[in-house]
Amino acid sequence: MSTILAFPVALPLVGAAFVALTDDWTPKAVKEFPAMLIAAATVAFSTVILVRSERTTLVHWFGGWHPRHGLALGVGFVAEPLGAGMAVLAGALVTASLVYSWRYMEEAPRLYRVLMLVFLAGMSGFALSGDIFNMFVWFELMGVAAYALAGYSIERLGPIQGALNFAITNTVAALFLLFGTALLYGHTGALNLAQIGRSLAGHHAGGVVIVAFTLLVAGLLVKSAVVPFHFWLADAYAVSPVPVCAVFAGAMSEVGLFGIARWYWTVFSGPLDPHAHAVRDVLLAMGLVTALVSAVMAFLQRHLKRLLAYTVISHVGIALCGIALLDSKALAGAANLVISNGFATAGLFFACGVLLREFRTVDELLLHGRGRALPFLGVVVALAAVALVGVPYIGSFLGHSTLDEGATEHGLRWLPPLLMLATGISAGAVLRAAARIFLGWGPREDSLLTPEPPDEVPETQASRPVMVAVTAVVVLIGIGLGFAPGLEDRSEHASDRFRDRQAYVERTLDGKVRRYGPPAPVVLHRAKPSSIAYGIGALLIAIATAALGLYRRRVPATARRAGARLLDPAVAGLKTVHSGVVGDYVMWITVGTALVGGVWALTLHGP
Repeated sequence: MSTILAFPVALPLVGAAFVALTDDWTPKAVKEFPAMLIAAATVAFSTVILVRSERTTLVHWFGGWHPRHGLALGVGFVAEPLGAGMAVLAGALVTASLVYSWRYMEEAPRLYRVLMLVFLAGMSGFALSGDIFNMFVWFELMGVAAYALAGYSIERLGPIQGALNFAITNTVAALFLLFGTALLYGHTGALNLAQIGRSLAGHHAGGVVIVAFTLLVAGLLVKSAVVPFHFWLADAYAVSPVPVCAVFAGAMSEVGLFGIARWYWTVFSGPLDPHAHAVRDVLLAMGLVTALVSAVMAFLQRHLKRLLAYTVISHVGIALCGIALLDSKALAGAANLVISNGFATAGLFFACGVLLREFRTVDELLLHGRGRALPFLGVVVALAAVALVGVPYIGSFLGHSTLDEGATEHGLRWLPPLLMLATGISAGAVLRAAARIFLGWGPREDSLLTPEPPDEVPETQASRPVMVAVTAVVVLIGIGLGFAPGLEDRSEHASDRFRDRQAYVERTLDGKVRRYGPPAPVVLHRAKPSSIAYGIGALLIAIATAALGLYRRRVPATARRAGARLLDPAVAGLKTVHSGVVGDYVMWITVGTALVGGVWALTLHGP
């Protein structure tokens, strides 16, 4: 029965070929259905894998090439709850995007559907693969499909430029992954994750291991868009079709975070655990800077897709903080954040698509008050913003609560308030845009917000009821995850297993099957008062941020001038750094990798 692990990859790949071959003679009325059904079937298989993996880790060796004497001879897929959950998330968002895209693409719709299925196969393969080189292959497949999807509207300059920035920076990331993989293969003679982890365990981290770790992590930090590797993301999101943005925002960056966690605990935790504090400090600092800087950048945007892009980056930074703590509870919090925020941000991008269809723009200022004609959509957008805040028992609250508790247990009591600040600012930017668009609050002009070239055109004349319905369903899923009974205990149990390198190695290489107990009893998450306070605090910060963005001209002139003297240089610096020049982006990737590698070379080497 282990063959089922191949289906989340094989099905969309075969389906993509089927759609490409049969589209010409498929009746127009049903052309959209094959891709939708294939994506939905992929979700179904991934869900079955998720349920089965809760009781035992699943392993499938392609071609029957099982390990011999602890040596991996073939290519295998390994499924445990976090990896299978990542595949479910990717499949669910691709399915939602394909349904949303009903009659959406007017140009080359067949190509769009094929690319979405290939993209899904790449994400699923990366989440399930037990081989580092094959993870690189799936990374590249995912990337090639993503570049084409980002530049889908090739008749316009903006999408071409955004897709090129995306492709060039992520090609640098792919080279980092390839070089890191080559170093590990030369050092251990293995490509299987479990075999590499077993080979490195019990040894000190030498120079080759540190360089390989740096290159591999840097490559995935680019894909995850962590500061200072993040510059490409807003450019790509701003020009991509809305359904593509929804999948990018909800799953693509998160796949990179999953890879960092997988490689650390399965491959590098043996030699690096004695210096885990150095790994934690670097990743925690990068996550925190990412969360705060990107939240501010979101506040400075008037282009809704750019605003949401920086919101995504900020949430990636928060999730990276959870991974950086190297703790099961914090990892569970990061996983829950990825899921709930993935659905909420996807819903917000879908809402952008409705606005673009109706009003031919996604400029917040140009949309001033025009959203009054769409009151239901306004309610959905407001609910999505609240889900991002993490109001108690709504949306991302479970993830924030679990992560905050993990940080407190590590003695990092200063971390939750800073993450609360980042969450509040980014959600406040969304609330400001919603209030201006759907309520007509605030001025029609705002010099603080970054102007955007007028390159946005309607992408579709698709059915508005379908688009709004998909938007509402996706947002409701994101909201409901905040009070899903039993999710906290199950995610912590899954995180414990994810971090158990020995169990992973024995199951993969030795065939030793461990049976785990039934899922935890279904109980509602019992949050600590401090977590509830942080959720309420984040909501208050979001409301204050939105109010400041809309009505700061009513602030006394003396206070405004003092604030301008303090903040204007920083704001100008942030806008200058985000230049839109791909050469600058590559320079930041190079500098960031060198700095991270230098710090780890000084702190990870030796006993």
